Amino acid sequence: MTPSSSKSSSSTPAKAPAVGDRAGNLVSLTEGLERAPHRSLLRALGLSDSEMKGPFIGVVSSWSELVPGHLHLRTLTEAVKAGIRSAGGVPFEFPAIGVCDGLAMNHPGMKYSLASRELIADSVEAMVVGHALQAVVLVPNCDKIVPAMLMAAARLNVPAIVLSGGPMLAGHYGGKAVDLSTVFEAVGAVQAGRMAESELPGLEAAACPGCGSCSGMFTANSMNCLTEAIGMALPGNGTIPAVSAARVRLAKETGAAVVALWKRGLRPRDIINETSVRNALAVDMALGCSTNTVLHLLAITSEAGVPMDLSWVEAVGRRTPQLCLLRPAGQVHIEDLDQAGGVHEVLARLHKAGLVDGSAVTVTGKTLAENLEARGRLGQADSGFAAGGSAPGFNGAGVEVVRPLDRPYSVTGGLAILRGNLAPGGGVVKAGAVRPEMLRHKGPARVFETEEQSMQAIMAGQVQPGDVVVIRYEGPKGGPGMREMLSPTAALAGMGLDDRVALLTDGRFSGATRGAAIGHIVPEAAVGGPIGLIEDGDMIAIDIPAGRLDLEVDQAELAKRRQAWKPRPPATNSPSLRRYARLVGPASSGATLEVGESS
Repeated sequence: MTPSSSKSSSSTPAKAPAVGDRAGNLVSLTEGLERAPHRSLLRALGLSDSEMKGPFIGVVSSWSELVPGHLHLRTLTEAVKAGIRSAGGVPFEFPAIGVCDGLAMNHPGMKYSLASRELIADSVEAMVVGHALQAVVLVPNCDKIVPAMLMAAARLNVPAIVLSGGPMLAGHYGGKAVDLSTVFEAVGAVQAGRMAESELPGLEAAACPGCGSCSGMFTANSMNCLTEAIGMALPGNGTIPAVSAARVRLAKETGAAVVALWKRGLRPRDIINETSVRNALAVDMALGCSTNTVLHLLAITSEAGVPMDLSWVEAVGRRTPQLCLLRPAGQVHIEDLDQAGGVHEVLARLHKAGLVDGSAVTVTGKTLAENLEARGRLGQADSGFAAGGSAPGFNGAGVEVVRPLDRPYSVTGGLAILRGNLAPGGGVVKAGAVRPEMLRHKGPARVFETEEQSMQAIMAGQVQPGDVVVIRYEGPKGGPGMREMLSPTAALAGMGLDDRVALLTDGRFSGATRGAAIGHIVPEAAVGGPIGLIEDGDMIAIDIPAGRLDLEVDQAELAKRRQAWKPRPPATNSPSLRRYARLVGPASSGATLEVGESS
């Protein structure tokens, strides 16, 4: 069965048609004489005659017993399926893999994290097209899984909604709110003698109190918030806690909503377009999200045929103030943002200031402006909806979480793009989590070829105040896999050096990182980028307000070093990672796989 009408794709031309049926039509698995064998197999699943009429809707879950952010997803998928059935649809659940970045951190397992993003997108494509599903609800929660499923949605272009698992609550230890980042930083604090090792067991037990994506504005929650902002999830998706009954209700509403999307023929490429992406970037800047959002938005827009590049990030960042200071930059968590009105409150304030476009269509079937009006926030700066009965912008304890536009934390956004002779293709820094004294810094390079080497030196006290730590050959090709490096940044913060030491890498930093940590440097060392030419003691100049990152070595010397430079093979024996290294593109284009043009 197909919907009565089908809208065309977004007005922005896509690079390629949606996969599956090349005409962009939904395929019926049950209609016609030639589908008798298909109907026979479906009856083996127990489908009734009424269920044969569809629509057949996939429910993709990344549930596993390995990932705290995914442990509860079975509860949510059951609620999604109930919502689908209530609206007349027929749900079919199937799984997706998911690597926990926290568990993969600081060992070779992290090489698989970013690479898994492409595997997830491919597997969702295979299941949806292989079984001619007519719509899909995507239920992820953690760092690479959320963008992977958005990539699949844009690629497939069948009606789709994302439902995240929701954030973990913060833990409490010693009278303070704590999280996973606190534990990572405690490692450095113990090593530096700033914390007793006997305190670690209590902190470990308290920091992650239950299921959900880690509780700060780290990568997972950043992407969950941006999924709501871009219009691919229902309001509340970004911030309702994982353990809340409201999350289950949202799951049921999502199931019903996807059937409505199917009936309207509203598809991801009608929603993900230049307008909605710029809206998401504005929310990104206002929230102070993870640097990884840049990487993932570039990949998602590539699938949707939207011509985003780093200049979009620069332009939106210049005009959008940072209104929130969540962990790791501040001391409040996602549950506090939820109490303060969530992504909805941030969107309302940006909309009133003309910093987001209310005409963007969302999965509610309404525009962003209509969604805001329905929640009582259109054109209102200081009153309206807030979760838990709190005043808009404040959490339940009366702490201000979302500032007004006339009193932001910064007049520019939480992320910045840096360029210069050290990063001709750009680098990314979470400017909102950098201490003021480190916004401009010049110091001697301490060069390491791997994350492990840098961590050994940091823990041995070999990195000194003023140094610029350079970790290279950790890019998409060189790693391979562009590892996140929370351990070295957290160790420095725990040692009290995040206000005196900068870090540069062609790899990535976790969303839980704070300090002058500049990642995604392009070109990477593995392809002969300038970062591969740095030597110990070279002076490196960082000017975040000016967007500059420069190596102060004369051109003649650099030319000499370049002539002596030799490529090195990927540091892995894994066939899958070697294949990934051959195909992956630069971070400045989202580290997507370069598959070439079809004839």
